Amino acid sequence: MGTRLPQERTVFPTLPRLWYIGIPRMTHFDHRPFGSRADRAGQTQVLQSALAAIRKDRPAVAFDLDSTLLLNKVRQARIVREYGQGIGDQRLAACPPEAVVSWDLRDTARLCGLDPTEAEKLYPEMKDFWRDRFFTSEYCQDDTPVAGAREYLERVLQAGGEILYITGRHEEMGSGTIESFHRAGFPLPDTAGVQLWLKPQLADDDDAWKEICHARLRALRGIAAAFDNEPTHVNAYKRSFPDAIVVHLDTDHSRRPVEVLADIPSIHDFVMEP
Repeated sequence: MGTRLPQERTVFPTLPRLWYIGIPRMTHFDHRPFGSRADRAGQTQVLQSALAAIRKDRPAVAFDLDSTLLLNKVRQARIVREYGQGIGDQRLAACPPEAVVSWDLRDTARLCGLDPTEAEKLYPEMKDFWRDRFFTSEYCQDDTPVAGAREYLERVLQAGGEILYITGRHEEMGSGTIESFHRAGFPLPDTAGVQLWLKPQLADDDDAWKEICHARLRALRGIAAAFDNEPTHVNAYKRSFPDAIVVHLDTDHSRRPVEVLADIPSIHDFVMEP
C-alpha cells in the first residue's frame, strides 16, 4: 500500500440553499442537532489538554476512525450514485457528498430529488446495495480527513505520544483504511508509535469489540486520551479510564438514545487556533 492513488476530482451539482428544510429526522429519540454540543471557542484548550496528558508512563492516545478522524460522505455518495446508475435514475446517479446528512438513505434520496414515496419504495433494495459495499476496502479508501486531523496526529507524536487507531472496522477493511491514511497524510500503522486495531469480523458487535480493546489497554498502561464520535463509546472510555482526557467528536453518530456524559467535552474537529 505504499503507492498513493491519484485523487479523483468530480464536480457535483450544487444543492439549493436551505436544502435541509423539511427533512424530518427518522428517529424515536430527540437528540440535539449534530454540532450543537461542541464549543468552538474552547476547542483548542480541549485539544491541548489531551496533548498535555501524554506521559512517558502513559503515552497512548486512542482515536476512533469513522466520523472521528475520517468522514465517509464521499464513500456513501459514491454508493448511491452507483445504485442510481444501475437502475437508471439520474437524480441518484448525481448524488453529491453534501446530500449525505444521516445514516438513513431515505434522507439522501430525498435530497437528491426523490419524493418521500419514491424514497420509501427504493429504500430496501438501496440499503442492500449499500450494505454490500460500505464495509469494504474498495469503498472505504475514499474517506476524507476531518479538518485538522493530520496536523493533530503529528502533534501527538511530537509530544512523545503513541497513536492507537481503535475502530469498529473489521480486518477485511484494513487495506482500504491504510490507503485512506496515505491519501490523508496520516501516520501509518506498524511504524514507530502507531497501531491500528481492527475487529476480527464484520459481524462482531462494535460495543463488545471496544470493551475488548479497553481490557487490552488496561493490561498495557492505560491511555492518556481518547477521541470518539459515538456517545456510547466515549462514555465507556471515561468509565474505563477516569483519569484520561476523553473527548467527543460532535460530528454524527448512530442516534441511539444515549447522551454524552456531562463531564466529557465535545469538539467539532481537530483545528487548533494559533
